[in-house]
Amino acid sequence: MENQETNGVVPLSYQTEKPISLSLEPENSDEINDSPIEQVRLTVPITDDPSLPCLTFRTWLLGIVSCALLAFLNQFFGYRQNALYISSVSAQIVVLPIGMLMAAKLPNKMIRIPATKWSFSMNPGPFNLKEHVLITIFANSGSNSVYAVNIITIVKAFYHRGIHLMQLYYYHQIQMLGYGWAGLFRKFLVDSPYMWWPNNLVQVSLFRALHDVEKRPKGGLTRLQFFLMVLASSFAYYIVPNYLFPSITALSFVCWIWKDSVTAQQIGSGLGGLGVGSFALDWSTVAGFLGSPLATPGFAIANIMVGFCLVLYVLIPVAYWTNSYEAKKFPIFSSHVFDSNGQEYNVSAILNETTFQFNEQGYDDYSKINLSIFFSYAYGLSFATLAATLSHVALFHGRSIWKQTKATLQDKFGDVHTRLMKKNYEPVPQWWFYTLFMVVLPLAMLACEGFGGQLQLPYWGVLLAMGLALLFTLPIGVITATTNQQPGLNVITELIIGYMYPGKPLANVAFKTYGYISMTQAIMFLKDFKLGHYMKIPPKSMFVVQLVGTLVASSVYFSTAWWLLTSIENICQPSKLPEGSPWTCPGDDVFYNASIIWGVAGPLRMFGRLGLYSKMNYFFLIGLLAPLPVWILSHKFPDHKFISLIHMPIILGGAGAMPPARAVNYICWGSVGFFFNFYVYRRYKGWWARHNYILSAGLDAGVAFMAILCYFTLQVRDINGMRWWGLDLDDHCPLASCPTAPGIEVEGCPVF
Repeated sequence: MENQETNGVVPLSYQTEKPISLSLEPENSDEINDSPIEQVRLTVPITDDPSLPCLTFRTWLLGIVSCALLAFLNQFFGYRQNALYISSVSAQIVVLPIGMLMAAKLPNKMIRIPATKWSFSMNPGPFNLKEHVLITIFANSGSNSVYAVNIITIVKAFYHRGIHLMQLYYYHQIQMLGYGWAGLFRKFLVDSPYMWWPNNLVQVSLFRALHDVEKRPKGGLTRLQFFLMVLASSFAYYIVPNYLFPSITALSFVCWIWKDSVTAQQIGSGLGGLGVGSFALDWSTVAGFLGSPLATPGFAIANIMVGFCLVLYVLIPVAYWTNSYEAKKFPIFSSHVFDSNGQEYNVSAILNETTFQFNEQGYDDYSKINLSIFFSYAYGLSFATLAATLSHVALFHGRSIWKQTKATLQDKFGDVHTRLMKKNYEPVPQWWFYTLFMVVLPLAMLACEGFGGQLQLPYWGVLLAMGLALLFTLPIGVITATTNQQPGLNVITELIIGYMYPGKPLANVAFKTYGYISMTQAIMFLKDFKLGHYMKIPPKSMFVVQLVGTLVASSVYFSTAWWLLTSIENICQPSKLPEGSPWTCPGDDVFYNASIIWGVAGPLRMFGRLGLYSKMNYFFLIGLLAPLPVWILSHKFPDHKFISLIHMPIILGGAGAMPPARAVNYICWGSVGFFFNFYVYRRYKGWWARHNYILSAGLDAGVAFMAILCYFTLQVRDINGMRWWGLDLDDHCPLASCPTAPGIEVEGCPVF
């Protein structure tokens, strides 16, 4: 659904003997000197050297360059048909030899800053682990996309309107709004040993592989050697799916057998259908939208795949082939909007070009907005997921959160990592967070109220969005910190402002961005703080690096987007682009269609009494009640530990990454995840503990490096290889998107 910023999922199989808890005290004596989470015990060191320098010249130089470069590359590739996400792992690997070279070659003479008492050395000693971690935190800021860029994109490339350049400057401050209240939740989401943030363990493992002195086991490899082997293999192989044979990113053999059957292709297409029998031989297909399955706990993989299968193989087929909501008039899977005749919706007929507001008369004369059956139920399930998130956290974690709230001032810390941090470093003062919030909030309101009110959102909309984000930060943070799955606020924010302030598309997307991204940024801030917690980085250094990194990243994201939008003719308009042009903006296309659904027509005409999908509101009730039976059963049968691992918010949101993710992404992701985080984890736990996260990092880095090399050496010069069947970035299922209702005519499709 839309642009979920969930860059990933969780690690391994979370097979603990006790259900996850927020208890303040360890559950047995073995946990007193370490984390109560087994995966953390296997991965995170329990030592610290407070004397190591952190904010050095090398940290600032390599950190800012890494941040800016990743921001540029991710925005650059984000507009392309086969969007590439380059994670901070790439920078984490590259900066190590550069940092060591700087330590060997730069002079260690002290340099005094003029007119101040400050001085620094360009070479304070050997390049150390803490410098490396802070540089990676910089890179994390650059690798996390700036959601507000989507607004600029749809205004210029889809609605074809202008936007004030100074407005961009103020609007990018939104990236720091969530930092203001992140400090409120440090005790719950960082200090608590039960909030373990599984995805951080991938980077912890890689840091250890790169820095720990390790003796090679007899007949085996050190972790660094294993990483380099995986990196080289992934790098060499990715030229095949990326350049020579792109069709192996989605292989749907059912379509090859039944070439003339719409139904067979709807069932078998991995890109435009249900994906039965589809698969891929490409790591970017496995990890591209859902994150690395190697970094996802087994219980989360199981919950996600159960939800995915129930939606895609039970709910959607029943709804489509019973013609629910006239589903057969439209593709079975699409994020576009349609009119009552099955044609793509003509938005200009219902939008006043002068006022840029909803044209009710044009709407009444034209058609109600229709959605594909998958897209309509995707919205319903997003309603259920949000409601289930609140009730799940209240039922399963409410008592522990309340106890922890009362104990906040008593400094009751539950594991060795928290005790070391408290002993060795000063915490960030709360007033730092509050001051930042009070500085950024007026800028956010200025971006909306100033510049002729281009964004259409009044100041009270900003304040309401802030309140909504604050309300959901803790419950969604708990789920993210324990499952690596992050439910988004994008749909609920669209719904609320759509009812309160209908007919204004930019007001809708601006409110969504303020509400959704400020919460997401708060959670990202806390996630990075937990990484620093594991690696024993001074909290004040973490705060400064995250703040500067966010400013640099958001500036580069906006500058890159503006450059591309003003230099590439017909960007994001596939029908007007030259043949083979990659600048199709698939993610922004979903964002644009959401602005039509929620902003132009509005929820009243979509999901209210004037719309076709009013029954989707029952999903709020379904989601609210869904965790209750699981909670009751977990208390009635406490010896059945598997019950407490049934996670209804994750099941209901299992298919939440679709679109833009497709069936083939889920099938490959789930298969790889089950193999490594159930079979390998249980049968070969020693190998898993030593190599699992290293394998994930090596595969990611190899794909990223080869994609960059291919683009800047070949594809940027239009050297795309010889033309053949396998060069198409498609699964060769052209009929999968065809309607099956009688009399509906769509180009390239048979008429029934």
